[in-house]
Amino acid sequence: MNETSIGPVALTMGDPAGIGPDISLSVWLKRADRLTPPFLYVGDPAVLAARAKLLGETVPICETDCFGAVAAFQQTFPVLPVRSPAPVVPGRPDPANASAVTGAIDTAVRLAMAGEASAVATNPIAKAVLYEAGFLFPGHTEYLADLAQRATGLAALPVMMLAGPKLRAVPVTIHIPLKDVPAALTPELIYRTCTIAAADLRSHFGLPAPRLAVAGLNPHAGEGGALGREDDALIRPVIDRMRAEGLDVVGPLPADTMFHDRARETYDVAICMYHDQALIPAKALGFDDSVNVTLGLPFIRTSPDHGTAFSLAGKGIAREDSLLASLRLAAELARNAKGMKH
Repeated sequence: MNETSIGPVALTMGDPAGIGPDISLSVWLKRADRLTPPFLYVGDPAVLAARAKLLGETVPICETDCFGAVAAFQQTFPVLPVRSPAPVVPGRPDPANASAVTGAIDTAVRLAMAGEASAVATNPIAKAVLYEAGFLFPGHTEYLADLAQRATGLAALPVMMLAGPKLRAVPVTIHIPLKDVPAALTPELIYRTCTIAAADLRSHFGLPAPRLAVAGLNPHAGEGGALGREDDALIRPVIDRMRAEGLDVVGPLPADTMFHDRARETYDVAICMYHDQALIPAKALGFDDSVNVTLGLPFIRTSPDHGTAFSLAGKGIAREDSLLASLRLAAELARNAKGMKH
C-alpha cells in the first residue's frame, strides 16, 4: 500500500461456532454485486474452509496480510491465520477456543493501530463462553477499550452508537438494569458521551456541525418535575453547558416524540439515557442494516447489530446484511478520517 491508499478492514472471526464464518463467506461471495469493500479476515482458515464446504460453496482461501489483502480480494478470500486450538462444530461453542477469539481481536486492533488496516469490524462473540475461559471484561467493547489503553497509555471512554439509514442513536448507559439507570447517570457521563459523539461525527462521519438531540429520562421529559426531577436537575444543566461551549444540542426532549420522520430530520444523532430508549427505535427503523459503531476509540470499530446465532450456524440461512453494512460503514469512516487529515 502506498501513502495515499487505504488498507483493508480487519474483520475478526468472532466465535467460530457461530454465524461469523457463514456471513463472512456470504459477504465475500456477493462482493461484486454488492460493492463489498476489501477486508482481511482474521481467523482460522481451516474453520472457514470447512464451513464453506458445509454450505456447499467453493471459496478459494488465500493466507496473507494487510498488504496483500486488497490486491487478492477480488480473486480470493484473504485470511490472516489465527488458529483455533480445539475442533469447531457449528452451533456448539467451546471455551477451549476462547484464546483464538480474543487473539483475533488483539490482532485486528494491532493492525488498525499500526495503520495497516483502515478499521476493525468484529463478528459476534459469545460473552458467556468467554467467561467460562476466564474472560474478565463485561463485553466486546470494554475489551477493545482496554486494548486501546494498553496501546496508547490513555484511558478511553467507549461510546456505543447504533447507526442505520434512518437513525443514529447513542445510549448513555448500556447494559445495566433499568432500576440502576438514574444513579448511573452523572453530569460528567452525559457530557462526555455527547462530546465524544459530536467529535466522532465531525472527524469520521463528515458532519462539521453535528446536531444532537438529547432525550429525557422520564416520560414527557419529567413534565416540569411532576414525573421526575432528573430531567431538569441533572440533564438540562449539562445541555446548557454544551450550548455555552458552542455545541448544537437540544433537550431534554420527550422520547416518545423524538423518532418520527419529521423529528429525525432536525438532528444527526439521538442521545438516549438508557439501552432500550436508544435501541428500540434504532432496530425498529433498521433491523437488518443497522451497525454498531464504537466511538471514542483511537481506531474505527464497527460490528453487526446481532449476536452469534448458534442455532443458524452452518445452515446457510444466516443473513449477511448487517455485516455488509458494518464493512461498508467502516470503510466510509476510514475514508472520511483520511480525508480530514489531508
